[in-house]
Amino acid sequence: MPIRTLLLTALAPAIWGSSYIVTTTLLPGHSPIVVALLRALPAGLLLLLLVRQLPPLDWLPRLMVLGALNFSLFWVLLFLSAYRLPGGVAATLGAVQPLIVVFLSAVLLKTPIRAAAVAAALLSIAGVALLVLTPAAKLDTLGVLAGLGGAVSMAAGVVLTRKWQPPVPPLTFTAWQLSAGGVLLIPAALWSVQELPVFTAANVLGLAYMSLIGGALTYILWFRGLARIDPSQVSLLGVLSPLSAVILGWLLLGEMLTANQMLGALLALFSLWLGQSRLRLRLRAARSSAPAE
Repeated sequence: MPIRTLLLTALAPAIWGSSYIVTTTLLPGHSPIVVALLRALPAGLLLLLLVRQLPPLDWLPRLMVLGALNFSLFWVLLFLSAYRLPGGVAATLGAVQPLIVVFLSAVLLKTPIRAAAVAAALLSIAGVALLVLTPAAKLDTLGVLAGLGGAVSMAAGVVLTRKWQPPVPPLTFTAWQLSAGGVLLIPAALWSVQELPVFTAANVLGLAYMSLIGGALTYILWFRGLARIDPSQVSLLGVLSPLSAVILGWLLLGEMLTANQMLGALLALFSLWLGQSRLRLRLRAARSSAPAE
């Protein structure tokens, strides 16, 4: 059922929104490369033990590309952006990803560029900006480039994940990609880190959550959705990440919600509604044709 698939896929970015609180409270001051490595590799290896299926050799180049785009490169740039920029700026830069997906899908998947998809992507950027961007936010050149690079990396990963679909379950496909992303990060971590980091009990708890819940579980749902739903529709679900982050900050940290944030939340939700309009039309067409069949 497409609606059920959409809701399950939406759980992934909603859970990702908790990463902001986990990173700042449980993992402050650690290397972005080390955090990305310890988020990807343990989850990938655990899933490989569960599925007990290695990828065929002819799939290894594609898995390395997907692992780099969806995990290695994306997570390193994401953490770098988060460490160098205020959270609102980083989230707003990441919100351009649905717009990039629309045009990449047209090039790589030959899907038409629809006005509703472009409008929904632009509304999602505006909604996220109102939701998390503050007037006092300061820009850092490297942080901005990292944020934009992360958006491009994830957008390319979304489109290519839809284009390259192996004949295996989403659980197996997730295990392969997470493992590939983790393996690619090993030499980068060895080169960049001068000494082994020391982790406290809180750090270990944060890494376990980021790896098992924010990594393995969410990406199984995410890749399952990508295999069944148009990438431009799936990418719009990313607005749920900053939305859930703001809600969690309000519930857990006592942060106040301003009028601009409430307006941004409404715009973000409206962009989701607009972006899923094509799915609703297909469902109506299917229901109307069912009696005739």
